[in-house]
Amino acid sequence: MDWKQEAAEKLLQYEVRRQSLENIPAEIKRLEQDYSALRASVPDSMPARGGGSRREDAMLTNIVRREELARQLESARAWVALAEGGLAALDEEDRLVLDRFYVHRHKGACERLCEELDREKAQVYRRREKALRRFTLALYGGLES
Repeated sequence: MDWKQEAAEKLLQYEVRRQSLENIPAEIKRLEQDYSALRASVPDSMPARGGGSRREDAMLTNIVRREELARQLESARAWVALAEGGLAALDEEDRLVLDRFYVHRHKGACERLCEELDREKAQVYRRREKALRRFTLALYGGLES
């Protein structure tokens, strides 16, 4: 396994995963409100023999979706905590370099870092490799498979 590539992928996904920590609870709340409306509604018909009504099916689907989202939220929290732990092990300049190259990517990241850090391009790329290596070590403890 290429641990360094795994670490780079984590950085590329970091902002989206962090955003999910806000979006998932909002969706759970919306589903809870929908569920309350379903419970308050009048049944659409008597259940057919051996089956439930559309209302019961909608209620069960809602419950299953909320449970799945709750599991996804816990997973996202653990994922973000791991990435943040790796970033916390870095110094400010390493975090800045990784942020510009991976987390908040944009065209001209290297040139911008050259100006901000008063460094040559080759130095910025070496710093990126060093920072990614340190981030990888902080996450996984090693680089070899």
